[in-house]
Amino acid sequence: MSKILIVDDESNMRKILAANLAMDRHTVTEASGVAQAIGYLAVNRYDAVITDQKMPDGEGLDVLARAREIDPAVAVVMLTAFATVELAVESMRQGAFDFITKPFQPDVVRATARRACEHTQLLRENGLLRLTVDRLEGSGEIFGSSPAILAVRQMIARVAPTNATVLITGETGTGKELVARAIHKSSTRADRPFVAVNCAAFTETLLESELFGHEKGAFTGADRMRQGLFEAAHEGTLFLDEAGEMSQSTQAKLLRVLAEGKILRVGSTKPRDVDVRVVVATHRNLEDRVKEGAFRQDLYYRLAVVPIHLAPLRERVVDIPGLCGLFCQQVSRELKVPVRPIRTEAIERLQAYDFPGNIRELRNLIERALILSTGSEIGPADFPLGGRAGQPASQATAYPAWIDSLPETVSLRELLEDVEKGLILRALQSSGAVQAEAARRLQLSRSDLAYKLSKFDIKPPA
Repeated sequence: MSKILIVDDESNMRKILAANLAMDRHTVTEASGVAQAIGYLAVNRYDAVITDQKMPDGEGLDVLARAREIDPAVAVVMLTAFATVELAVESMRQGAFDFITKPFQPDVVRATARRACEHTQLLRENGLLRLTVDRLEGSGEIFGSSPAILAVRQMIARVAPTNATVLITGETGTGKELVARAIHKSSTRADRPFVAVNCAAFTETLLESELFGHEKGAFTGADRMRQGLFEAAHEGTLFLDEAGEMSQSTQAKLLRVLAEGKILRVGSTKPRDVDVRVVVATHRNLEDRVKEGAFRQDLYYRLAVVPIHLAPLRERVVDIPGLCGLFCQQVSRELKVPVRPIRTEAIERLQAYDFPGNIRELRNLIERALILSTGSEIGPADFPLGGRAGQPASQATAYPAWIDSLPETVSLRELLEDVEKGLILRALQSSGAVQAEAARRLQLSRSDLAYKLSKFDIKPPA
């Protein structure tokens, strides 16, 4: 069932068109002129627009231009009683999908509307394919037989059929996006878009534009209207990776979308309805972020309706042999290299490793070994793990020597604050007071650094 906007100043003509389109179970909205049509287009998402050419307050070409500006994928069909070659050529040049003359045959209108809606859907799906492409085959499958993974699978099976918001937590590289995709593929929205975005990869302004879209001229460089990912994921699933890095402003806007089901493009005053299931992921402890004042408590409760935690790879070493076999097959197909078996000693070496990069690091190790190894088998020497291999995770990092010089009784809170202040000041001084560079050196997001500057009342050096 598709949504179609009919634009015609003649009431009887609108009723005839609506009645014919209703036979194919389309949802029809009627507009009596150009101004009303533009108002509808600003706040609704249509699969096709059928517009008359001559109307008292403008022309169908005006509707065509505005519809294409708001949503470049939407198909617009021109309808006129005064058909000329020049008008048809100009309509097609401006992006019209088809051209129908009055009086029309009902079957022709119905068939044209069906093709227009299918064309719109194909364009939207192709756009989403360019946005999200799985790097691994079968990336929607959660591999493993450890108790931790079995529990995750059970949770996915229970939450997927619902529309509940899901919060996925776990260290970097544990496969949070794979869980999000598995939830989507097992949901009632499986045939609709799955759109993923890494919130840490954008500045505050760019992230808001990416999520909610923007109008032409909304900010410097916004030379055209842009549809946001919430609209792109309409009726599907939007995956917000590293959601803990969002600024307070973006958090407030996300909270409104979750509460009201409406988005507001940057630079616009007209809200637009969206039907999107939101799945978020973070490697941070959001409860701690809430206590620090860096994350909104009300948003946290909205996001953490169903929490799913992914254990690090070092806590489920029983899955490593199977993952090695899976990655060997995938890498072999992707890079066109022969599959070679991994010796038992090499597997044991991997199982003794603490894997700070988790599954992502394991796959990189397998890929490197298949490319660089020269023997008929992959042995322990083909995995350059350095001094980190064979150490229990609890002993992987020794404490600094200066800790022995501290008194036996010490205020841990004050000590940590002094260390943080000192490191922040050093990073600011060495980076020439450029906060973005200081944040990079400290491996913090810019919002984290800004929060700590405020918390410790640190004035950046001139």
